[in-house]
Amino acid sequence: MPGSRRKRPKQTLKATAKRGTKRRTTPGSKRPGPSVTAAEPPERQLCDRVRLLRKAKGWTLEQLASLSGVSRSMLSQIERGSANPTLGVAFRIAQAFGASLSELVDAPTGRTSIEVVRADDANALFRQDKFIRIRTLSPLHTEKDVEFYELTLRPGGKLTSAAHFEGTREFLTIEKGAARVRSGEGTVDLQAGDSASYAADIPHEIENIGRGDAVAFLVDIYGS
Repeated sequence: MPGSRRKRPKQTLKATAKRGTKRRTTPGSKRPGPSVTAAEPPERQLCDRVRLLRKAKGWTLEQLASLSGVSRSMLSQIERGSANPTLGVAFRIAQAFGASLSELVDAPTGRTSIEVVRADDANALFRQDKFIRIRTLSPLHTEKDVEFYELTLRPGGKLTSAAHFEGTREFLTIEKGAARVRSGEGTVDLQAGDSASYAADIPHEIENIGRGDAVAFLVDIYGS
């Protein structure tokens, strides 16, 4: 770990879990009676969540490998449950998703019905460069079905996306400025207060056509 002066062997998530506290039962169970079902092993949770988050974002294994610095073959083994990653590898994967290590590994506890994404939460910042800033507004564990973003496009900024999974639709509301949306052969210009929905299972694009920043709220809903 960073800052440690003593050399230690690599720790795996499986080994860490064995030294931890008691496992919690799986939340949200509808089974009656007082019986308790054991939680899914942490390494199994990790492989399932990596696969679900990657598919929800429409990324290939190659894209995740490029973003995380973890090889494609290692990612494939992790998703299949045939490899148990070190903490360092898991941390790099979490960073690629804009999540903390605990968010990637831990299942939601269900302790409260209110989940908050704070304005200053650095983990919620999905992308930021000269022209685009994207902040995730939906909790990571919901992203199997829906993604909710705050999108800021600087003047000249353009968000170009490849086709998502079949049946995916995007819903865009312009909060400030003006933007042009392209979906397939369709094009429409939007002003502040306008909303549009369109197919996102084909190539699509959002472009700032104003002189100032364009701020919008973007929702992706995946088809069942």
